[in-house]
Amino acid sequence: MDELRAIGTFIRVAESGSFNRAATGQGTTAQAVSKSIRQLEQHLGVRLFHRTTRKTSLTEDGQRLLDSVRGSMESLTGALARIRGAAREDEGLIRICAAGGVVRKVLLPILADFRAQHPDITFDIVIDDGNTDTVGERIDLGFKAGNAPAKQVVSRRLFDIQLILCATPAYVAARGMPRDIADLTQHACVGYRQPGAARPFPWEFLVKGETVYQAVNHVVCCNDPEAEMLAVLQGLGIGQIDSINASAPIRAGELVPLMVKHTSERLGLYLYYAQRSDMPSRVRRFIDFTVERLRGGKHFHIPLAELRALGKAP
Repeated sequence: MDELRAIGTFIRVAESGSFNRAATGQGTTAQAVSKSIRQLEQHLGVRLFHRTTRKTSLTEDGQRLLDSVRGSMESLTGALARIRGAAREDEGLIRICAAGGVVRKVLLPILADFRAQHPDITFDIVIDDGNTDTVGERIDLGFKAGNAPAKQVVSRRLFDIQLILCATPAYVAARGMPRDIADLTQHACVGYRQPGAARPFPWEFLVKGETVYQAVNHVVCCNDPEAEMLAVLQGLGIGQIDSINASAPIRAGELVPLMVKHTSERLGLYLYYAQRSDMPSRVRRFIDFTVERLRGGKHFHIPLAELRALGKAP
């Protein structure tokens, strides 16, 4: 027996005082309502209604049951309605995971604009260290900078991430510009080492349409991309900085792009989520909003013609 449905029917009969009126309210027959009440009485082992040809009234046990369940049923019905509404409408929680730099530079401005239009949608952000259990953490969607996410998820490449060789104007004025990869041995370099890795990442260049990797000697090495960029901004040396971090200071004249023709655009920023047929509309709406805002990444990607112009010697 479906207890929840039977109790709902019991409440309708008790409040209307009629099996017929309860049946009309439920869109069923008086016989079906009567059968449901009989099954509930047998299940509970008590009589719930006095029945006559003219009147239906609660027994003492029926009144106690009504007093006990009516408030709880209203709360449950309200909770279910809110959940259904949250799945359909602009309210509820979205859980997101992303690396700290992506959260700070890319995601937070989007959240501010999105919530201005949808103030009843809230967010819980998990800073992703690469070990996030997206299922256990109940993640709705994530952002990944670098290579494409695993094939088990749906992913959208939002924009290309460039690896831009750059230095401060003061460094270039004092030490000159490297003209090719071999020249880097004559320069101070700032490197990046992934957390937990024993060695720094080699630098990545595009040479005649092929990706080429080059190990360099670093005067400073950081395991955080933002710290790496700050070291370059302090004039400690040349760095190869991702365009999410480097675009703004390059356009502001704080950094000069170097060896532009060898700039790699192999990596990307990806939005990903699990394939599901029951995705809440609030999540779908945020995905569509994000794709529209970030397609092409004009704030985080510098077209090569612009990069060449910015790379002229100061």
